[in-house]
Amino acid sequence: MKKSLLLNIPIALQAIAHNKLRGILTSLGIVFGVASVISMLAIGRGAQEEILDQMKLLGTNNVIITPIVEQEEGKVENASAMEQAKLKKKFTSGLTLDDAAAIRATIPNVEFVSPEIVVETTVLREGLKRTGKLVGVDSTFFRTTDFRVVRGTGFASMHLLHSAPVCIIGYGIRTKFFARADPIGKEIKCGNLWLTVIGVLEERKISKQNIQHLGLRDYNMDVYTPVTTLLLRYKNRTLVTRQDIQLASRAGQSGSNDGSEDKKSRNYHQLDRLVVRISESRFVPSVSEILTRMLQRRHNGVVDYQVTIPEELLRQEQRTRQIFSIVLGAIASISLLVGGIGIMNIMLASVLERTKEIGIRRSLGATRKDVVIQFLSEAVAISFTGGFVGVLVGTGLSLGIQRFAGILAMMSVDSVILSFVISITVGIVFGILPAKRAAEQDPIVALRYE
Repeated sequence: MKKSLLLNIPIALQAIAHNKLRGILTSLGIVFGVASVISMLAIGRGAQEEILDQMKLLGTNNVIITPIVEQEEGKVENASAMEQAKLKKKFTSGLTLDDAAAIRATIPNVEFVSPEIVVETTVLREGLKRTGKLVGVDSTFFRTTDFRVVRGTGFASMHLLHSAPVCIIGYGIRTKFFARADPIGKEIKCGNLWLTVIGVLEERKISKQNIQHLGLRDYNMDVYTPVTTLLLRYKNRTLVTRQDIQLASRAGQSGSNDGSEDKKSRNYHQLDRLVVRISESRFVPSVSEILTRMLQRRHNGVVDYQVTIPEELLRQEQRTRQIFSIVLGAIASISLLVGGIGIMNIMLASVLERTKEIGIRRSLGATRKDVVIQFLSEAVAISFTGGFVGVLVGTGLSLGIQRFAGILAMMSVDSVILSFVISITVGIVFGILPAKRAAEQDPIVALRYE
């Protein structure tokens, strides 16, 4: 067998070299097929990697509760005057720290609850100024999305208990305001209050696409302070101020339903977000349902909150992208099929053209096996060359898509090997029929063929 291969493979390569143009045109189908498969698989892998990055940003096993505009249900016009008055008088305190404490104390399988308040402010130090966000959090916040304090310390219980004027700054704030100094122990002014820096966060690399798609902030440019500090020293939206009384009085005088419209127009929620970390992913659906019912009771039936399970949303998106990748891969594989059919077609035509050559070889002692190996070697050589060139074209195509189209494309060794193996398999499968037909030629008839 080895001797037969060593004898017939050079003959096959000589036949291809004798008609180079036909060999090149025949291999084009394989080239485009392999290039398409590699680029489509690279796009699919890049999409999956984006999903994983998004899941890391949002945190695993998280349930996110956000305040929304109060929702109303039912047909009020058909209700009695007493029922209408009752509906109008429903009170809700909005999303508060009390909700966080109740969730933490009542619902099982909850690791921690992280409140978050975001206030627009101005950051100032040594003549440098920029607008930014002051974020009120507690110590659990830095566990929700795997934040890491690289310098200094995080918030301790004493900071929260005493509403201490301290802060942890993002990496971008550190580079802008403390480019040549160690920020730990120094002060930075946020709004009208000076805060002492006790920690610096690790840089978070977030693409603009993820920021827009997931509704995230640029965490690197945030200043973090204890939630109690923000509520006591900056802003607590649940407190009734003189301005609120004046607005309500003004609305009442203008006959705007006792100020109910004004209540809806202003943000009365103490918190801007509440992240609930569940111990295991299998408990997420049941806990989120319990959370919804609990908040409904605490908010007196007023739906002024939204419970979101980001992991479920991302899983659905991942499933959609996987299906999309499979469809693209299937479409690209059609090119390989077409290329294989092209190889078979050309090889069948080659058998007809070289009938006399086959007769001469058989008369000189070549067996049917030798003829099969010769023509099969030609088909495999064409597909091998096409596969090799296709890998190069597919690599260039993937890099071009990533650079010019802005779509993440990640090639893997597995996809390259798979495409290469498929191309050789196509050559073998579609070369068997022409090789068998060549071997079945009658030597005497073949010698008389003109």
